[in-house]
Amino acid sequence: MDTDRVPEHPDVRSVTVQQVLEALVDPVRRSIITQLSGSPADIACGAFDLSVSKSTATHHFRVLREAGLIRQYYVGTSRMNSLRRDEFDDRFPGLLDAVVSADHATPAQHRP
Repeated sequence: MDTDRVPEHPDVRSVTVQQVLEALVDPVRRSIITQLSGSPADIACGAFDLSVSKSTATHHFRVLREAGLIRQYYVGTSRMNSLRRDEFDDRFPGLLDAVVSADHATPAQHRP
């Protein structure tokens, strides 16, 4: 991991439920969380199935990182993403599971 380029991540204990809900209100960001939750490994930014431009995706990743939901780091030239599930489940028990379950229940034609 290239620690020189790792962006700042908030302490999840300082994140408010308001910040989290504002981050998760967007269907693209919920899709990112759902994809990370279902993945056995961290995912590079370019490997997500998203229907938005690269610059828009970058914005969504930043919002999720600043809300404490994901951790980003570099491996070579790839910016990797991991879900901060353990930290988040300690802070907001059941919230991520509820979001992922609700996203899976959404009909595919309504997803971005």
